[in-house]
Amino acid sequence: MAKWFKQLLLGSFIGLFGVLIYLLPFGLPLEEKFGLNWLFHLRGAITAPDDVVVVAIDQPSATQLDLPITPRLWPRDLHASLIDKLSEAGAQVIIFDLIFDTPSVIPENDKKLAHAIEAAGNIVLIERLVYRDTGLFLDDEQKQSRLFEEGPAPLLPIIADAAEARAPFPLPKAERVNDYWTFKASAGDIPTAPVIALQIFTLPIFDDFVRLLHAADPTITEQLSSHSKDSDIEDLVLTLRHIFINQPQLTQKIQTELNRDSNMSLTEKKMVISLFNLYSGHEKNYLNFYGPPRSITTVPYYQVLQLHENNIDKNLPEGIDFKDKVVFVGFSGATQPEQDIVRDDYHTVFSNPDGLFISGVEIAATAFANLLESKPIRPLALSGALGILFLLGFVMGIVFLLLSTHESIVLGIFVISIYTFCAYYLFKEAAVWLPMMIPFSQILFAFILAEIQKHHLEKRKNKQLEIQLTEIRKSLGSSYPNKTVEKILGSKDEHGIYSPCLTTDVAGYTTLAELMDSRDLSQLINGYRDVLKNPIRQHEGHIMDMIADSMLAIWIDDPENSILRTKACQASLDLAAAVERFNQSQSDSRLLLPTRIGLHFGEMSLRRGDGSYNVIGDIINTANRIQGANKVLKTRILLSSEVVDGLDGFLTRSLGDFKLPGKKKLGNPIGTHGLSAISH
Repeated sequence: MAKWFKQLLLGSFIGLFGVLIYLLPFGLPLEEKFGLNWLFHLRGAITAPDDVVVVAIDQPSATQLDLPITPRLWPRDLHASLIDKLSEAGAQVIIFDLIFDTPSVIPENDKKLAHAIEAAGNIVLIERLVYRDTGLFLDDEQKQSRLFEEGPAPLLPIIADAAEARAPFPLPKAERVNDYWTFKASAGDIPTAPVIALQIFTLPIFDDFVRLLHAADPTITEQLSSHSKDSDIEDLVLTLRHIFINQPQLTQKIQTELNRDSNMSLTEKKMVISLFNLYSGHEKNYLNFYGPPRSITTVPYYQVLQLHENNIDKNLPEGIDFKDKVVFVGFSGATQPEQDIVRDDYHTVFSNPDGLFISGVEIAATAFANLLESKPIRPLALSGALGILFLLGFVMGIVFLLLSTHESIVLGIFVISIYTFCAYYLFKEAAVWLPMMIPFSQILFAFILAEIQKHHLEKRKNKQLEIQLTEIRKSLGSSYPNKTVEKILGSKDEHGIYSPCLTTDVAGYTTLAELMDSRDLSQLINGYRDVLKNPIRQHEGHIMDMIADSMLAIWIDDPENSILRTKACQASLDLAAAVERFNQSQSDSRLLLPTRIGLHFGEMSLRRGDGSYNVIGDIINTANRIQGANKVLKTRILLSSEVVDGLDGFLTRSLGDFKLPGKKKLGNPIGTHGLSAISH
């Protein structure tokens, strides 16, 4: 399998692995549990908008008012007084996160509360969602089943009828609260309290909103003809939701008209954007928490009751007032013991280590603030998330196979750091949530698989190397250490080596071969070759080629090892002496084989082919020319200056610089080489 194909295969596998994990049922919950948590803590607490205030029923208020901390035991005429105070202070919308579904012990208190609610004209009451048995159902097989319908539980009529609107605020039953419903599909798309609060808060720009709707699509006016500022808020919200869901392109058209409008202020335009983002958005939003409990401006209940009494406003936190604010009233304990008594708190990403959780009323206020700012946490679009996961996995799978282990670790840390910074920046600045856990898992998985693959390739390479070692030892002999042979082999079939190169030739061999019988000549040459082999092998050289009367030998080791040249010189002297003895042993003077020897040093290429190894390069040609120069200089052994320079232990005689036949430009100017004769 080609290396590039393995890289593409691993990259595609890691990319598809990330995509599959994200699409599986546990993919998003995994990101919610760990990735979202990391991003919130990387970002830290941020400032909540000034438009939202929580009035807290808490232990200090209970102590000051001499009441139990449990909200349902508080007298309702006290809530009436609170509404009066907030109305006087200019609160624009007041949401009570208290369930008024049973009569008070003192009926007069209910009347006082109802009167205060009606007088304020801006009160939203929280109602509880329950399942109701709606009767029997018969299926096709006449089997009976019970039908249950989710809907709001009725509030006390005298109080409910006085309110501007009523809405539930259910939260998912989960280990940790990360999101909430804007519209509860299972309860008939009923809008939740933050939605109702936003619509009431933006009523001052309702006419401008309708005008923009009409400019974007004139037919919408007919659908809204029965609605006005004073219409039933719940019906208005459902109508607008229906319009936007059925016309997805409407949001872009309104945005275009809004950009053209020069009559509205920037604040008014932001309100319009909040509305069409709400009505065109998903039925569930991720909560963009501002920080730990009480990050949203929180005022104790008792301090509000003291407003304007003996100039008690100074007791409020600095800079706090209620004019044009949206006020959420409900239980919000400042300590964990308070929450142990009144269980209306939820585990979130910002729950304190001491056990203090964020209260339900603060979560409702957070949801409203997110809608008002058009800044809930938005997971990256599915196509974008899948694209990032596949591309990241694909690239990491390919690159990790190309790099060493150390380089892969450095790159992995770098990529994780860059990705984390990008995810943090988008989360902080735009509330966009990028996957975290799955990309990190992909990078780790890609690294592990790449290392396994490289280990497998290394093992296979080692096996191939063992085979090559065996082959090269058969070819080069067994005198070379593993380190040397492995260096020759490297990772390619051809490898550059520095080596002495010795060549020989017999003077007058052509004439001799012409006169002798082929069998006798073969016998003579075989004996001659045996004479040549021994000195070369004794000095750890290797005979690369023997053709007729010629021989080529080299020495292989560390290129900086000067011992190589010493061995080659010693071998040439012993070779000359061995040939001399061979000639002396011949009874017929016609059978003498006077031998010329040339020795050069430089870089050659050792190449594998047809199961054996051979050398190529200009060094060999030069060695042959040096050997041939013996004929002119009447010498037996000639060495180049590359062999002689720095060599000790031999008696050499410099013969000068010579231009060798066929040499144009190599090493020295105009192709000349300094030659020396050698002797013991």
